[in-house]
Amino acid sequence: MLDYGAKKDTSALSTDAFNKAIDACHKNGGGKVVVPAGMYRSGTIYLKSNVNLHFEHGATLYASTDARDFPGASKTFYGSYQDFYGWYALIFAEGASNIAVTGYGVIDGNGSRQYRNAKMFPRGVRDGRPRNLLFIGCNNVTVEGITLTHAGFWNQHYYNCEDVMVNNIKVYNHGRKNNDGLDIDACRRFVLSNSIIDADDDAIVIKSSDTAVSKDITITNCVISSFANAIKCGTESTGGFQNISISNCVIKPSRSHSQPAFNTPRYGITGISLEMVDGGIMNGVSINNIVIEGTDCPLYVRLATRNRKHTPDAPPPPVSRMMNVQLSNILAYNTGNYSSSITGVPGARIRNIYLSNIRIFNRGGVQPGAYIPTLDKVKESENGYPQPTVWGNLPCYGLLVRHVEDIDIVNCTFKSEQPDPRPAVIAGDVDNLVVDGLQTDKANSRKALVMQEVKRSRVR
Repeated sequence: MLDYGAKKDTSALSTDAFNKAIDACHKNGGGKVVVPAGMYRSGTIYLKSNVNLHFEHGATLYASTDARDFPGASKTFYGSYQDFYGWYALIFAEGASNIAVTGYGVIDGNGSRQYRNAKMFPRGVRDGRPRNLLFIGCNNVTVEGITLTHAGFWNQHYYNCEDVMVNNIKVYNHGRKNNDGLDIDACRRFVLSNSIIDADDDAIVIKSSDTAVSKDITITNCVISSFANAIKCGTESTGGFQNISISNCVIKPSRSHSQPAFNTPRYGITGISLEMVDGGIMNGVSINNIVIEGTDCPLYVRLATRNRKHTPDAPPPPVSRMMNVQLSNILAYNTGNYSSSITGVPGARIRNIYLSNIRIFNRGGVQPGAYIPTLDKVKESENGYPQPTVWGNLPCYGLLVRHVEDIDIVNCTFKSEQPDPRPAVIAGDVDNLVVDGLQTDKANSRKALVMQEVKRSRVR
């Protein structure tokens, strides 16, 4: 890097040096571009095929805070509402193969200092703030060992990529709105492992923002914190999700002492969210061995009909479908009082969902009048943004199930740390409900489980 003019001084801009070194490595058949110890400042760095950008111990890359240093990529082959105002990133690659960002250094997006001229960039979610990493249409991608902090927008966005390995990274993304930790968007064969992620917005998100399916994805052995949703599929679901495995993860409160950007709860909104609202099919999801400390809502599974088009000229998406979902061996404690929920909407049921060995202990202490009194008072909210804040405290303290077909609830426990007047579980408009080994605070089984419009049930 130093041979190409990079300066270990953040008062100097090293964008050209980074890009010249990568270009030379690429033209010579590929290899490793080494960033030695020091502090560097740069605009957009373009990673090319067969190049590993490697950060040595003590190397820190800071994003420039000048909008002119991030020219943005031209419109890509992969279209979605995300590129409405263009793509901006500190490290960017499109259509590249065999690329890597590795090492022991830090990539700091300078997020709290990122800005955009209102005359040049419209305000809002997609106002041109740069991600730390943005890889579009790439294959054979490795990101390992590094620390990524304070992006101007999402920390990392992998969009329509294949064969991606992200391992042993640390993410701390606080300082601006929309500070997701890591977004896996319309990707195939993606492994995220052994990482620590702490985000102001959603921490780990699987999306499908265009017609490509997010498929064959594994997330394992991670420690996750979020002021919003810790692990989330959605909301964008156009291409759908298939074969998703999430296991051996700890969800805990954020260590950030800053005020959440969206005034969300400091413990987070949800631990696990599965959301199908913009078309597409979710088929084959297994979530196993999860510990959740805090969050207002441990489990949120939602099928609805927002049906947002992924591009302005796209046809309206069909109603989503969700099936074959398994949630097992989940312990959640000190959770809020929203309660968990598994809900479709009239005419669109979730099918074949299995819950086993789930233990949820909410804080309780809810007073009469501080929760929705009955199931019929819970708004369908078919077209709204899918989030449990839409409802607040539901009429049960453990689990609400509505518009579902074929659901098993086996060896599950729902209890409150403080007295809670609500029943533990409510099921409404359910076809084929199996409840086996339910443990609650309610001695009277009629208060433990309330069923309305349930066809075919077996309770033991």
